Amino acid sequence: MLPFGGLVLSMAFMPMLWPHAWEKRWFQGLIVALCSVPVVSFFLSHGHEAHVTRAGSEYLAFIATLGALFVTAGGIYANGDLEATPRTNVLFLLIGSVLASIIGTTGASMLMIRPLLRTNSQREHTAHLAPFMILAVANAGGLLTPLGDPPLLVGFIGGVPFFWTLRLFPVWLLYVASFAIALYFIDRRAYAQESETARARDRSERKPLEVKGYLNVALLLAIVPASFLPPGVRELAMLAIAASSFFATSREVHELNSFSLAPILEVGLLFAGLFACLVPIELGLAARAHELPLQKSWQLFWVSGGLSAILDNAPTYAAFAALGRGLSAGHANLVAGVDPLMLTAVSAGSVVMGATTYIGNGPNLMLKAIAERAGYALPGFFRYAIFAFVAMLPAHIVMTTIFVLMER
Repeated sequence: MLPFGGLVLSMAFMPMLWPHAWEKRWFQGLIVALCSVPVVSFFLSHGHEAHVTRAGSEYLAFIATLGALFVTAGGIYANGDLEATPRTNVLFLLIGSVLASIIGTTGASMLMIRPLLRTNSQREHTAHLAPFMILAVANAGGLLTPLGDPPLLVGFIGGVPFFWTLRLFPVWLLYVASFAIALYFIDRRAYAQESETARARDRSERKPLEVKGYLNVALLLAIVPASFLPPGVRELAMLAIAASSFFATSREVHELNSFSLAPILEVGLLFAGLFACLVPIELGLAARAHELPLQKSWQLFWVSGGLSAILDNAPTYAAFAALGRGLSAGHANLVAGVDPLMLTAVSAGSVVMGATTYIGNGPNLMLKAIAERAGYALPGFFRYAIFAFVAMLPAHIVMTTIFVLMER
């Protein structure tokens, strides 16, 4: 089980400790090989080929679906300059939070951030806008479907029904509504501090929203029915969707989005190692679940969320779903072998608390980088972490109370 921890920690801290080495694909491949080859070799040499085969098929389904989402979302460009009122900014957050469950948190973040930044470019008091987008659009907004966030996609590939995540709507509503309300009052105060010159300039420079790449909207919608195809056919369909999007999208749209295949290639390499290393984690946690101090749903919620704040949230979800599977032995009405309340706890914790730090989820850093390039001042790492924790704490307390009451 140790190589899994080694790989996850490498993904979390090597980009900060040795950034120049980590940027090289061969170095990433070396780390992946050092962690995954011993695990695969052990299982193959001990007659457990079925576990390796299952992990391989799940990896292919995961990366094909994620790749199709990444490529098609990268072929849609939106921009414009609306009047930068608090109501407008809350609307951006709400629309982005809905889109996050349809086109993924990465796609929704990339689609919404540029028009939001352009809309508010005439204002001065705007440091809070990108952090709120990270909370809602880059994380909590993806709770409603497996296409929304990689942890839920891992669950779907592992047997969780596609539409089961719609049951997380109350959780989605709790977090998104709390973020929207907080943003409105904070932005209203900031808007009141803007000079009349800035407000007049904002009104005079308005431009309607412009969307390019409409073909990719249809291709994105095609990903949902493709998810239900039989294994093998499903992956080919996802590949066809991604290829159609890539070659049919104009170079102009890709350049406007600063689109590159490098991020998805990196994800594909790293997750190949993660899926291999997950095999002993899933088997070990399921077998030893009752010996660990984590036995309650609220505990799974906080620990899976806490680790998702500093590690990649997809493998964190997979590990704690395996733990929940072990704790659920003998329970009724299981979902992919996990008690529904425990699965809700792991799903909510892994997805939502990925917003706690800039490194908790991939789109967090993307939004930060785009906002800073546009001239927006964002809080530093620890200041942002404090802001995010405080902003989410009321909803966290509500969720914890519900888990405790439902387990009595």
